[in-house]
Amino acid sequence: MREQSKKYYYEKQLEEIDKIKTLNKKPSLLMHTCCAVCACWPIVYLNEYFDLTLYYYNDNIYPESEYDKRLGELERYVALFNEENNANVKIVKFDYHGPEYTQQLAPLKDEPEGGARCHLCYRLRMEKGYEYAEENNYDYFTTVMTISRQKNSRILNEIGADLEKEHQHTKYFYSDFKKEGGLEKAAPIIKKYNIYSQNYCGCIFSFNEMLERAKNDYKS
Repeated sequence: MREQSKKYYYEKQLEEIDKIKTLNKKPSLLMHTCCAVCACWPIVYLNEYFDLTLYYYNDNIYPESEYDKRLGELERYVALFNEENNANVKIVKFDYHGPEYTQQLAPLKDEPEGGARCHLCYRLRMEKGYEYAEENNYDYFTTVMTISRQKNSRILNEIGADLEKEHQHTKYFYSDFKKEGGLEKAAPIIKKYNIYSQNYCGCIFSFNEMLERAKNDYKS
């Protein structure tokens, strides 16, 4: 029973895919995407079933040059994927407003990585994405973040479920992309396309924690 609960969102993911397979056309899916490393396998997986658009809204990323680098890698990978697979994966991107976004996280700056600060960050970005999906008549919304070992899929899916209740048209696509070897499936894609792999999540607080870890590793 415990193992079953660990796979709950993965099983919901498969159940929805089975329903979609019976349709005459691909439904549209807006997928919040933080970087090419996290997105590469979900893109391969989901493109078969959805008319897929990636939503790059990540004002948490510090500094702006890192934001641009991750976006550039995502654009490069998607262009190659589309060319090699005769696909039409699209990207929606926005101007960078990192300082303003960081102010919203600042009251929780002392929270540990993966704690309340991160949960707020997930919600802020997913809220924006869900609003865009609803306003632009997407059938589904989801986030790629469930592939990350550092992110709690239960928390992410609970946020998605809450947001679905606040919107009339767009359904939430439950996922746990790390299950059943998702990370292992991503690894050869990352290697093949030499995708840049960052060594911190994104915000200035995780950036500073990364610097502190590097300093301690150097001392030891």
